[in-house]
Amino acid sequence: MSTLTVTKRNGSIEKIDLEKIHKVITWAAEGLENVSVSQVELKAQIQFFEGIRTTDIHETLIKSAADLISEDTPDYQYLAARLAIFHLRKKAFGEFEPPHLHQHVRNLIEQGRYDKEILEHYSPEELDTINGFIDHSRDMNFSYAAVKQLEGKYLVQNRVTGEIYESPQFIYILVAACLFAKYEGETRLDLIKRFYDAVSQFKLSLPTPIMSGIRTPTRQFSSCVLIECGDSLDSINATSSAVVKYVSQRAGIGINAGAIRALGSPIRGGEAFHTGCIPFYKHFQTAVKSCSQGGVRGGAATVFYPIWHLEVESLLVLKNNRGVEENRVRHLDYGVQFNRLMYQRLIKGGNITLFSPSDVPGLYDAFFADQEEFDRLYTMYEADENIRKRTIKASELFTLFASERASTGRIYLQNVDHCNTHSPFDPKVAPVKQSNLCLEIALPTKPLNRIDDEEGEIALCTLSAFNLGALENLDELEELSDLIIRALDSLLDYQNYPIPAAQRATELRRTLGVGVINYAYYLAKNGVRYSDGTANDLTHKTFEAIQYYLLKASNQLAKEFGPCTAFNETTYAQGILPIDSYKKDLDSVVTTELQYDWEALREEIKQHGLRNSTLTALMPSETSSQISNATNGIEPPRGFVSVKASKDGILKQVVPEFERLKHNYELLWTLPSNDGYLQLVGIMQKFVDQAISANTNYDPSKFEGGKVPMKVILKDLLTAYKLGVKTLYYHNTRDGAEDKQDDMADDCAGGACKI
Repeated sequence: MSTLTVTKRNGSIEKIDLEKIHKVITWAAEGLENVSVSQVELKAQIQFFEGIRTTDIHETLIKSAADLISEDTPDYQYLAARLAIFHLRKKAFGEFEPPHLHQHVRNLIEQGRYDKEILEHYSPEELDTINGFIDHSRDMNFSYAAVKQLEGKYLVQNRVTGEIYESPQFIYILVAACLFAKYEGETRLDLIKRFYDAVSQFKLSLPTPIMSGIRTPTRQFSSCVLIECGDSLDSINATSSAVVKYVSQRAGIGINAGAIRALGSPIRGGEAFHTGCIPFYKHFQTAVKSCSQGGVRGGAATVFYPIWHLEVESLLVLKNNRGVEENRVRHLDYGVQFNRLMYQRLIKGGNITLFSPSDVPGLYDAFFADQEEFDRLYTMYEADENIRKRTIKASELFTLFASERASTGRIYLQNVDHCNTHSPFDPKVAPVKQSNLCLEIALPTKPLNRIDDEEGEIALCTLSAFNLGALENLDELEELSDLIIRALDSLLDYQNYPIPAAQRATELRRTLGVGVINYAYYLAKNGVRYSDGTANDLTHKTFEAIQYYLLKASNQLAKEFGPCTAFNETTYAQGILPIDSYKKDLDSVVTTELQYDWEALREEIKQHGLRNSTLTALMPSETSSQISNATNGIEPPRGFVSVKASKDGILKQVVPEFERLKHNYELLWTLPSNDGYLQLVGIMQKFVDQAISANTNYDPSKFEGGKVPMKVILKDLLTAYKLGVKTLYYHNTRDGAEDKQDDMADDCAGGACKI
């Protein structure tokens, strides 16, 4: 074997040095359990060939270690990761030791890869101090899946040639330096150090746009964009222009197209008739797919419309694989909007009447802003014989919705009344009319009539998450809340806004969405389960603490920098808190008393206001969970080893502390029903001021004839509504295949996500 030669990075040829290879693997295996150096060596050596390049040797070693990751030998994920870090640093710096921060920043600014403002804000002396905060050994704490995700999505690189220019710790330190640049002196250095420690030790998780974008010349870091479309050609064109702009800057899009009139509506006084929604949805689809997200992923969008729209029967089937090209728009996802009246009609065995929003003045607005007024107008228009309408049995329409949701997995649900009654916004002045790509955002919007329309409002949300698994106790949330709110609030001023309507909305409302990752591990660690009610009390206490400390942090910022300018449009300004407006049906599920002094906080908020109109949203977190070696968002894992197909091949990741906690974890397909999970989502929603990406999951093999009964699916929709759940995201069906996850929605900006 040792007679083989190797081609070095500089092109010279020498004999392969097996001893050197052995040393590197031994170094990577240090302190790990149940890993064999010789097994990795043997597996790799089989694949060596005459004249092999150094880089190919490295990649073969990494791959050999990664192939050995399993439930029995989870530590191979760290061995493979360390080898990958070794290789990555060699590629980036030509050696293992990273350069000094000042030198590194200067080099990359000269190459046009970093933002030149970094050197304008920080002196060489300060960069020297900050360099002292960096602990490069933390690179060794990543799992293999995390390193591959960092390589694929986050590290500054040339995507054409594959060159890499930085290592992971530089991301964390420079994100901190860019975000806190407006602070001064010692305060600034202290914030950078504390924030760097929190993110590099995985206590806080940052989304893809922040991790890949901050420190570079790109200045758009909001994960989610909500664009409302009015019922006019001007508005439709302005919407599609806004979509193109934002997709190209890495954002996931929610488009509210519910106001577009139905097919056959008269236009220009009856001179022509309207082509209906579908041609315009196709137009949006083309806009979404015309750009990729910074070369990382394709664009993705969810389109929203009300269940009572005259075209609803044609709109519900747009995603399925039947029909012909003309009557399908398959590359968008859809969010269907419900409210109390629609569920009442279902329960009472009544009908739902379908209208074109253009024929029923005031109905579409009342659907969001005022439920009593909606009920009044709806029954009035039902009785009016002069208005175009169709009537369909409520059970038929709900069944059509549920069966399309089941067969595609990607027809989502939004309860618009909950989004407005249990909301930080006063629906009379700032109604919430839509959500975003992944259904965790609930923010006010106004349609654009042209791309530079300053009267319109495009809602942006900037996300991040607490890693619940990294918490020793809930008190830690106080400092973490302060750090994350300061960081994200600074980001709103630091980033650019390609469209005036987005800038205006952000200045008015300064909306943030802090969520959680690693919830499944958190439950396992605390010995409680999703399915049997044992996690209800812990979840109530945890999410109460999260919302309380985040509000406290935003209130502190309002004292320092003033409240957001549209604070008067929030319910917080009226002294109403999430604990006042939740669905009281929830009290039958959880009886836990409130733990914090909400009354004192209420007075502080009334007096000083809040810097941010919203603070929480629970997003899916595929990639960012992998980076932190955590379980995804609030979801139960599909298996102890998650297998994720990415463009870099198959990535395997073992759930945290598998050896110790394997009997405590509850896997997705072992849950007997969705009941326990939906209860937990309802408890979270009590405190979360925006919405939650909650999924429903069904295993056909648990039902007679291997088919999920429709009544079970409808029962879950009613349960979710009853508990105050605002939105439902994916409908997952177990197909019996091995649980492989394709590159799924990631931080709410994923493209073409498949389950």
